[in-house]
Amino acid sequence: VQLQASGGGLVQAGGSLRLSCVASGRTFSFSSYDMGWFRQAPGKEREFVAAISWSGGTTYYADSVKGRFTISRDNAKNTVYLQMNSLKPEDTAVYYCAADYGLAIDTESYKYDYWGQGTQVTVSS
Repeated sequence: VQLQASGGGLVQAGGSLRLSCVASGRTFSFSSYDMGWFRQAPGKEREFVAAISWSGGTTYYADSVKGRFTISRDNAKNTVYLQMNSLKPEDTAVYYCAADYGLAIDTESYKYDYWGQGTQVTVSS
């Protein structure tokens, strides 16, 4: 299973970015997995950002991004997205996508089964 994240970059505060994560794997059924985005800033622990259920019907956000970020998915394209608006310098981090085969949306990173390589997001003030 491979999760390929992309879309990161350098943006000014108040700007927007859209991250994408494409899943692949001969036996991987993307539409069976909840998907999540996590981030890790230098010197800090990895933290939960957002997650979406396998059907796309349920989403969950960290309080720090609620109202600014939107997670979505396209099961036909094996892709999950993270639209990030009104970015702040404190959003600067490496962003990771992850896949979770579980009964409910999880916010704990250890419950996720597969991880992407990460994409850097830098927000300048």
